[in-house]
Amino acid sequence: MLESYHTIAQNGQHEIVIRGSRFLCTLERVETEEEAKEFINRIKKEHWKATHNCSAYLIGDHYEIQRAHDDGEPSGTAGVPMLEVLKKNELHDVAAVVTRYFGGTKLGAGGLIRAYSKSVSSALREIGLVERSMQVPIACTVSYPASGKVENQLLQSTFALLDTAYTDQVTFTVGVRAAAVESFQASMVDWTSGNVTFEVQEAQYVERRLDEIEEDEWEEE
Repeated sequence: MLESYHTIAQNGQHEIVIRGSRFLCTLERVETEEEAKEFINRIKKEHWKATHNCSAYLIGDHYEIQRAHDDGEPSGTAGVPMLEVLKKNELHDVAAVVTRYFGGTKLGAGGLIRAYSKSVSSALREIGLVERSMQVPIACTVSYPASGKVENQLLQSTFALLDTAYTDQVTFTVGVRAAAVESFQASMVDWTSGNVTFEVQEAQYVERRLDEIEEDEWEEE
């Protein structure tokens, strides 16, 4: 199990039009090859009138499973370029299907490679990426007078503030990497002059949004 990895923020779809052809890229998180195949078949059934439903997916901590399918496009012009975009962004456990509705103008091999690559990269930008990191949620309960300083310190830190609960006191739930639990608790003790209680929870994946992806320049043929 990876300590952290990148994936899509959510399942979704984005469409672009290139020289009259519609390219709809649908992205979905998958954990097994069976899930990836079910996803691809579902999109093919939904868009059975489309000219092509090309696909690519990456699964596993070390990309143990990676597949690319051109679905009738010239060999190497669709599935592999799609797969390369996923790999370039270092994504894990993601499947992509680009559905093409032909618009009457042939793009040529080079144009197809750029079109399918752009379809995936545009969809990734639209949907967004997250980093999933294995963290230990720690509930830190402090008094109201101390809560303002604690919140400011947390927001300026690299720790993930997962939740804030207000009762007779204030409880901040913070995601902390396992190796940093002791140093985080020491910081909390320092910020509150020791007036804090901790509840350490079971480690889990926590997601944080990444900055927007840079798009490669698009040049028409």
